[in-house]
Order: sequence, then C-alpha cells, then structure tokens
Amino acid sequence: MNLKIKEHIRRHIRFYKAVLMALIPLLACVVTCAIEGRAIWDVYIPASDWNDELFYYKQVEGMLKFGYPYGYFGFNESHAEVLSFAAWSPVLVWPWLIWGFLFGWNLLSPVYCNIAIMMLAVFLFVWLVKPDWKQMVRIAVLFAVFPQFTRYMQSVMPECICFAMLIVFVGFAYAYMQEEKAGHIVGMFVIAGLLTLMRPYMIVFLILPAVLLIREIKWLGVGISAGVAGVTGVLYLLINKFLAAEYFTPLFDTTWISKYFTEGFAAGIQFTWDKLYTKGWDFIGKCMQGIREGLATGSFFVGFILVMVIIGLYALYKFIRKEYKTALLYGHYAFCCFAMWMALLLMYKMQEGSKHLLTFIAAGLFAIAMMKVKYSLQAVLCSVVFVYLYFFMAVDAYDYQNRYRNEELVAEIERTEADFHEKLALNMENVPNYDNDVIWVTYDYHAETGDQMVTDYQILYGLPAGFGISCCYPDYILENFDTLQCKYICVPVGGDIDKLCREYDLEVITQGMNAICYKLR
Repeated sequence: MNLKIKEHIRRHIRFYKAVLMALIPLLACVVTCAIEGRAIWDVYIPASDWNDELFYYKQVEGMLKFGYPYGYFGFNESHAEVLSFAAWSPVLVWPWLIWGFLFGWNLLSPVYCNIAIMMLAVFLFVWLVKPDWKQMVRIAVLFAVFPQFTRYMQSVMPECICFAMLIVFVGFAYAYMQEEKAGHIVGMFVIAGLLTLMRPYMIVFLILPAVLLIREIKWLGVGISAGVAGVTGVLYLLINKFLAAEYFTPLFDTTWISKYFTEGFAAGIQFTWDKLYTKGWDFIGKCMQGIREGLATGSFFVGFILVMVIIGLYALYKFIRKEYKTALLYGHYAFCCFAMWMALLLMYKMQEGSKHLLTFIAAGLFAIAMMKVKYSLQAVLCSVVFVYLYFFMAVDAYDYQNRYRNEELVAEIERTEADFHEKLALNMENVPNYDNDVIWVTYDYHAETGDQMVTDYQILYGLPAGFGISCCYPDYILENFDTLQCKYICVPVGGDIDKLCREYDLEVITQGMNAICYKLR
C-alpha cells in the first residue's frame, strides 16, 4: 500500500506541489489577521480609508443587479457618454462580477474573491513552471515579505486582480522557455490583452508573445501580433471614450508628447529631458525619504527599483552566458519595468502612480524566485530589504494595515442604510439618470473655524443597489448649488455646504456622526 501511495504521489507530484503552493495566499491572510487578533471574516471594507473602494464596490453591486448602475458614477457631475461607469475601465472588475454572479455580493465578497484569485494564480504558476523545492521555498518567502499581497487581497481594489494576472503571464512565459508550446504564446497574448484593457501601460507585455510568435512563424507572426495589438488598442480607446467619465484632471499628462508636434522635435527632446531630470530627482528624494522615514510612496519606489535592477542584471548575466531564451524572458520584464518607470516620471503624479508599480513588484518576485543562482542571493537580498521597508518601516496604517469591524461604525452604517432604503427609490425611467445620483463632497471647511473637514463617505456603502455617486469638490458645489443635477448630496456635518443646505431647508435623508445626506430637489 505504501509503495502504491508513493508511486501515486510521484506521478502526480506536479499537481500536489501546485495545490500546496496555492494555499500560501490563504495562509498569509489567516496569519496576518491572527497576528492582529482577528479573522478574515472580521475584515470590514467600509472601515478602510481607501475611498476608491466605495466606487468599485457600488459599481459592481449595480452591475450585478441591473447590468449597469442606474445612477452616474463621475466627478463634479461628469458622466460617461454611454452607461454610467467612472473614470476607470469597467474591465477592471470582471472577476468580481463572475464571483458575485455565482455566490452573491456583499462586503466580504471581494475579499473572498481576491483570495481565490491569488490562490488560482499561484496554482497555475507552479503548474506551468514546475519549480523545484528550493524555488518553491523562495516563492513562499518572497510572498510573505511583500505585505501588499495580503493588504490588497483584503480590499476592493483591482491591484490584486492585476497581481494575479501578471503572475500567470510570467508563468506562461517561463513555461514556453521550457517547452515552446503554442498554447503558452496564446496564453500570454490573452492575459496581456486583458491587462491592457484594464491598465493601458500593460500593453508593453504584448511585446514578448509577439517576439516569440514572429520567431516561430515569421511574417505571419508579424501580422497576427500587429492585429492583436491593434484590436486591443482600439478596444481600449473605445472603452475609454464611451464608458469612462471625465476625471477631475486628466489621468495622464501627455504634454511631453504634444511638445514634439506643437514646438518641434528639438523642443520636445529638451522638454522630455527637463521633465525626466526634475521628476527623477523628485523620485530619488522620495526613495531616500522612504528608506529613512517609512514613507509608503518612497518605499514602493525602492522596492520597484530593486526588483527591476535584479531582473535586469540577471538577464544580462544569462545573455553573456548565451542562454538567450532566459535572457529574453528576464530582459523583457526588466524593459517593461523601465518603461513603466519612464511613464511614471513623464505622465503620472508621484503619489497616485506609486500603486501602479506594485503589480510589477508582485510578479517580479515570482520571476526572482525562479532564478537559478547559488545561495539564493537575489531572494535573500529582496527579503532583507522588503522586511526593512514593509515591516520595520511600515509606519503608515493607511497603506499597510487591514481594516476590521468596528461595532460603532457597523451600527452607523446599518442605521443609515435603513434610512436610505426607506427614503430613496430608483427612478427607472431613462436610466441612467441624475435622480439616482448622490453627490459625495470629498471635503469641506468648517462654517465657523474654517478648518478643513474630510467627508466620512462610508455611510454611502448603505445606498440601495443601482444608485450612482458623483465625487465633487466643494468649490464646484458652491459655484453651481442652484443648478446641481444630482438629486442628493452627502457633506460633512458643520461645514459651509451643510450650513447652506440648512439655510435652504433641504430634507435630511440620513445623518451619521460626521456626515449628513440631503435631498436637493
């Protein structure tokens, strides 16, 4: 019997390895919560300070119930040309839609879905790559020393979905280097295409499968690769034009591109260099600040640069040793990291852009774990630096700590939710429309002291499914108060806008401890 069991395990060891490693994301979440004296089901999304989560959660809720929200999600009352989505591609949330369709949607659904997604990604990576035991240990250690894995699994942010998809992409790439199967190229094209629709800068990952396909079938590969890139690019542009609301400010600063057309090539080069120089020193400054003070933005920058340099040097090492397939895989990933770094310096704001680097770090750790080197030097270096940056210097709860049930907050949200459901009803005619919209004023100023007050937007999680939310600045509200299109407004208690609403004797829909919602018309 023992011999039969051993033979069975030997023949199916690949499967058992994949299952074993797939438990790591779940175990990481369980241990993280246990250290803080809680359990996974104690995670409470409304307790988080990441306000993007409100938009993602309520949009998915509306999509699951009605196909699309019946109120507009926008900014300063902007809205998409078609339907009612916010500024970010609705493709970002497709795994949550599948999960919600199968299992229902509540405040724990995205957490359980994210954990399942990461478990599936790790399973597929191990199944595709077939790591040895030493490499598996490195995967486990590197996963554990990057706490953003667990933080984003226990959130309603799409970064976790991007993590998982790029990890599987690396798995397909590595598997192709081992076996050269056409299916691996197809897998890379599919994942890179989806990632591009979710985040446009991910188009750089279409380069590797294109190069491999051209290597296989020459000019036909050129045509197919160009077709895939073209279709993906057009789809993204259509989604961005018709299904995305205008943000407060443009999401990408493309001034450096327009300079080439408006002022000539030389002026464009000069402007690009000046911006890279200025933003580059800003980037270095934030890196140093992250090392000294634990600033999250800077610490993410340091981790990103470390991963990029390690992968780039390994690619160079493999090229010198004439191991060209491995050099191509790691060289491509290093190039993608470098391209993203340049995009951050040229087109993104530093603070907002830093979270986009996390996906490159997350998948890069899996690539580092697979490096064949003595003493696991790269993995050890990453582990030491990451423990310092993301544990010892993890001083900002906003970026690192999970959020759990707070009975006072739970009671407030349940009470305001009851008020919303009693007093708000969807207008089902000509949807989407502004009758099904609540303005969320991001902040205001105290009517007497002038101190800035941030709106406790968490009560908006209690809105009935299908309602939209328009995130607005107070200046916009005060300038357009008599002509606002949305039917409801949520503001800080005691602020200038709250005072104005009381002067107009507007009907109160519900009130939390620090936020109040009025009916505008």
